[in-house]
Amino acid sequence: QVQLVESGGGLVQIGGSLRLSCAASGSIFSINAMGWYRQAPGKQRELVARITSGGSTNYADSVKGRFTISRNNANNTVYLQMNSLEPEDTAVYYCNADVRITRSWVYQNYWGQGTQVTVSS
Repeated sequence: QVQLVESGGGLVQIGGSLRLSCAASGSIFSINAMGWYRQAPGKQRELVARITSGGSTNYADSVKGRFTISRNNANNTVYLQMNSLEPEDTAVYYCNADVRITRSWVYQNYWGQGTQVTVSS
């Protein structure tokens, strides 16, 4: 009923930048928080950044000052601007959102399929 589609991943050199996008579509009534998580090989999935519908944000300590999360509520899209990328940022990045679908009174959590980000020297 709800699809989250990420785009913008790829291969980038150390110190480079990438911008990830995630568009939510389907039977959406409203979206509360949206966010980005990542999972590196052999590691657990971790929060990168999250933004509420009102624009409040929180970031993992490892990305503060380098990454910026933003959203466009009109088109149900969340972005992640990633600057000064480091090899440790290499991971699959997943979009996440708390969505209230039409004819429902509750919010459910949805995940995108993930997009690979690789930072190389």
